[in-house]
Amino acid sequence: MNVAALAKVLLTSEQLAKRVALELEDGWLVNVGIGMPTQCLPFVPADRDVQFHSENGIIGMARPPKDLKHADNDLLSAGKGPVTLLQGGSFVHHADSFAISRGGRLDAAILGAYQVAVNGDLANWRLPKARTGSVGGAMDIAVGAKRTFAMMTHVTKDGESKIVNKVSYPMTAQRSVTKIFTDMAVVAVMPEGLVLEEYVEGLTPADVQAATEPKLIIPKTVKPIRF
Repeated sequence: MNVAALAKVLLTSEQLAKRVALELEDGWLVNVGIGMPTQCLPFVPADRDVQFHSENGIIGMARPPKDLKHADNDLLSAGKGPVTLLQGGSFVHHADSFAISRGGRLDAAILGAYQVAVNGDLANWRLPKARTGSVGGAMDIAVGAKRTFAMMTHVTKDGESKIVNKVSYPMTAQRSVTKIFTDMAVVAVMPEGLVLEEYVEGLTPADVQAATEPKLIIPKTVKPIRF
């Protein structure tokens, strides 16, 4: 498939956020990382009670305000974007927020990624040629969460796969990612390898494999992504 045709079928960041939000279960406490993951906040199904955690000290974080002119400058996500607070939400000390992350109390974490390896290794804090980078709380969150969801584009701007045999970028956490969500597919990280669970309608499993460095396990039950 040529580049122009591929661009027409890939998920937008909003569509990807909707798909990730569908993965979140009722009663979960979920950390959302800086950048793309924050787009998931508005798309949790109405019948699910999902509480969002931000490492800068918010429990019960909700979607950005509809009118940014009236945003509260003291109510910001870890990425310094304006957010709102659910009824009953709370603010906690930074140390207490990280006690939640490190103490295994997060049911899931949604983190952006530069690379994810076949064994679940995660690289998401600095590109190799970047002079600076900020790891933030990603190391603690990726290791401490019961499930870590990596959310990213499937390939780089240069067409290189972000799902790799071995991470070559600065490491964030080893064997931490449990599922990968990209603009092309949903891939589960399993002991036996990477399992293709869903793919974008308009593509084929073979298209996804062509854009993925490791060999994918493609079960007969694989299906197009549905919202």
